[in-house]
Amino acid sequence: MKIIVQIGLVLGVCLLGEGIALLLPIPFPGSVIAMVLLFLLLLSGLLRPHHIREKSNFLLQNMAFFFIPAGVGIMEHAQALLPFLLPLLLICLITTILTFAASGLTVRLVIYLQEKHSQSKKEEV
Repeated sequence: MKIIVQIGLVLGVCLLGEGIALLLPIPFPGSVIAMVLLFLLLLSGLLRPHHIREKSNFLLQNMAFFFIPAGVGIMEHAQALLPFLLPLLLICLITTILTFAASGLTVRLVIYLQEKHSQSKKEEV
């Protein structure tokens, strides 16, 4: 019963995100709105991690399974994508480098902020 409630919570947030996307005057993905809503619910404390733990663990453990339809779709339309292969590879290379750089800089910033926070606590004592 617990897993059904967790699935209901996640699907409810997804449905709310899709509903908000339909109401917006500009096209915006409902899935992105749903992720932001879920983040805000977790951040505000209205939704606690244990409320969705089993469902989220299942999704994370089986994430590769959800990429199979996309991979099959790419293989089915390989001939149509062939003329765009070089630009696609270039985009993948550039975005991979940018993602690595952004992740590295974010980690450095978080470490710096944690060290600054711990030093300020030591000075207070």
